[in-house]
Amino acid sequence: MKIIKDPVHGDVEVGEAALVLLDSPPLQRLRHVRQLGFAHLVYPGANHTRFEHCLGTMHLASLLCRHLGLDRRDADLVTVAALLHDIGHGPFSHVSEAFMVEMLGKGHQEVEGLLHEERTATLIARCGLDPDEVAAVINGHHRYAGIIHGDLDVDRMDYLLRDAHYTGVPYGIVDAARLIRSTVLTETGIALDQGGINAAESLLIARTLMRPVVYYHHVSRIATSMFHLALLSHIEGGEDAVDDLMGMDDAALFTRLLASPDPTARTLARRLYGRDLYKRAVYVGRGQVNAASVQNLTTVAESRRIAAAIAAEAGVEEETVLVDIPPFPSEMSMEVRVRDRDALVGLEQVSPLLATLNETRREQWRLGIYTLPDQRGEVERAAIEILHIKKPTQQYRLPI
Repeated sequence: MKIIKDPVHGDVEVGEAALVLLDSPPLQRLRHVRQLGFAHLVYPGANHTRFEHCLGTMHLASLLCRHLGLDRRDADLVTVAALLHDIGHGPFSHVSEAFMVEMLGKGHQEVEGLLHEERTATLIARCGLDPDEVAAVINGHHRYAGIIHGDLDVDRMDYLLRDAHYTGVPYGIVDAARLIRSTVLTETGIALDQGGINAAESLLIARTLMRPVVYYHHVSRIATSMFHLALLSHIEGGEDAVDDLMGMDDAALFTRLLASPDPTARTLARRLYGRDLYKRAVYVGRGQVNAASVQNLTTVAESRRIAAAIAAEAGVEEETVLVDIPPFPSEMSMEVRVRDRDALVGLEQVSPLLATLNETRREQWRLGIYTLPDQRGEVERAAIEILHIKKPTQQYRLPI
């Protein structure tokens, strides 16, 4: 066993199985992948990495395994899966996820290939575990998957606490100890005991408050959109395979973009490096757009098609217009064991707060059109025309 000092959890115990994998290449790469993408352009302290988060997730998973009374082999399975759960992330974490999904046909949770690489598979075998079973826990296809893959999992507990700590935003505080004590194992998987409802509501409130302030802050979204166009322009130049780029860390990919043979990729990378960002021309909620139609336009390819149409209408260069249409947030829920009936019900049946939180998340959604500062007027008029954006009934414009 090894003890690692962590600024969020204090002493983190790394058990024998996890220790075998601690220095494996896929995990060590995460030391050089930022947890929050470009959030450091908003919050200077947000330079923490996926490696730190994986250690924290493993720590909470270990505490939960102890609470649930799992045997040694199952506890090793869960803690190893928690330690490795993010090795599938591309550079800048979720920033590059769209390219992985659209161009490689897989998301960061699909880690089977990485776990079967010879050195990693050998280390997993030394732990007495099967790479396919570890992958099943990570990607949500195992009885224990809910421990690290659910609406109230240890993954979320750690990243909310950690992101709040490093950004200085106080909304991510979570009672992880109470949630762990309130977690129960059922025949189908992980559920919450009725006594933990208040702690669960607190976590879901934290997720809801952190979305607009940290995870979907408009500056982070602008930087992400600039990075997407830089990466797309570089890829279309045919210099590198997407798979190779997604296997890099942040510094390696950013260096590649700064030296790209494509002028658009180079220009955007240099602007990102110097925090010389585009500005908001349009930033509207779902009530001002046709929600059903825009949800079919969330891919990188569709965003560029719309950007080209807006640029043509505005009479500006195509690469100076960025379109950001995030997917609508998914519904939050969790199974709860009701004591007096010993039955499982959805959290929404016992918590009137959940419906309000889900509606709040939908209202937080924003469509953004970004451009150079001196082009905002022309681009705004063109975007309103192309996307049929309605004027708000009340004017509460955020500062641009």
